Amino acid sequence: QVQLVESGGGSVQTGGSLRLSCAASGYSNSKNCMGWFRQAPGKEREGVAVIDSVGSTGYAVSVQGRFTISRDNTKNTLYLQMNGLKPEDTGMYTCAADPRDHCVATVSRNWPTFFGYWGQGTQVTVSS
Repeated sequence: QVQLVESGGGSVQTGGSLRLSCAASGYSNSKNCMGWFRQAPGKEREGVAVIDSVGSTGYAVSVQGRFTISRDNTKNTLYLQMNGLKPEDTGMYTCAADPRDHCVATVSRNWPTFFGYWGQGTQVTVSS
């Protein structure tokens, strides 16, 4: 059974940093895509960043230059380094995985429907 467990969320002030982690089990993540998504209250889920099996990445325009997605296949773990956080970054951050490997070539608006496996999420709150 595939399980994705996020950690690292918390509360920070504007300009602060957080590093999210997502531990994958029951799933071989050597040839697949993984991604980070977020959802603010009253808003739809949006894709933040995705990464394929060779390390190619894609980012939402709103986080480019501030967030970095990475993965450690030896530890079956996905990361999201978030710097320069803003109040609009507040939301529930969820990691996702899928056995298909072409997420980076997929337009970002389709990311939410690309992924088949989802974690439960970790809350990120940025105060002004």
